[in-house]
Amino acid sequence: MRLLTEIFGGFISVGSIALIVVFQQEIRRFLLHIGKNISLRRNRLFMSLFLNKNDVEKDNTARLKPIIDACRSMQKSRTGALMVFSKYFDEEYYQNSGEFIDAQVSKRLLESIFQKHSPLHDGAVVIVDFKIKTASCILPLSDSEDLPLQFGLRHRAAIGVTEMSDAVAVVVSEETGEISYAKQGNVNMNIGYEDLERLLNEDL
Repeated sequence: MRLLTEIFGGFISVGSIALIVVFQQEIRRFLLHIGKNISLRRNRLFMSLFLNKNDVEKDNTARLKPIIDACRSMQKSRTGALMVFSKYFDEEYYQNSGEFIDAQVSKRLLESIFQKHSPLHDGAVVIVDFKIKTASCILPLSDSEDLPLQFGLRHRAAIGVTEMSDAVAVVVSEETGEISYAKQGNVNMNIGYEDLERLLNEDL
């Protein structure tokens, strides 16, 4: 029995180390996610203590204006677009497949990226804290079988990224010009500019 106990104990210790080695990236990402969420809560607590809520909303509205204006322009020109708004930038998740930009959001920059002849127009733009971090980012597609047949790659990618993270996504359809808003794997279709601004204000 003592020998068996030592053997099983050895297996358990070796197995624990093997699990850590095999899943080290997932463990690192999980711990990083927890750490950044704690940091976000501290920042929000600081803002709630020292900043007036109306001032924060006005500031967000001003920073959302170039995004709303870009969506309005791309809707009129039927320019397809996919924008992901994330609370933090996971380099392993977003940067591996995209072009790192790290530039302040502007209407002209968004229009230039998604312009049909731009080499960056395919894929998604990832925006963190109102800065464009990457463009032409390839996202995982949703595996859901309940999605409408008319959904293309942009809508499926928007749903996929919001299923796997706490990010939200905005899609401008190239075929119809409709604006869609994805969150937690669900999509609001054909929303107006006021609704888009309200949703982004609430989630950002």
